[in-house]
Amino acid sequence: MATTRIMPLHIGKGRTESQAVSDIIDYVSNPQKTDNGRLVTGFACDSRVADAEFLLSKREYISTTGRVHGADDVLAYHVRQSFVPGEITPEEA
Repeated sequence: MATTRIMPLHIGKGRTESQAVSDIIDYVSNPQKTDNGRLVTGFACDSRVADAEFLLSKREYISTTGRVHGADDVLAYHVRQSFVPGEITPEEA
């Protein structure tokens, strides 16, 4: 049975926003879990430079709205999909 999970991501103690974003991208693109990156995709961004694109978008948001996120605010969301082997192909998913 397929499962999905949406997890909020926070900066965490002792990290900058840049470190937090880079850490999560490194975690979710683990070559052992992603068929050497073949299963990594992005939405409206290039997954190879997603951390830089994310931080640029965040700076644009702050300059446009003047709103700065607090330390406990959600920084981003990690969406995970899991399937039973053979249930569906990566292309179909």
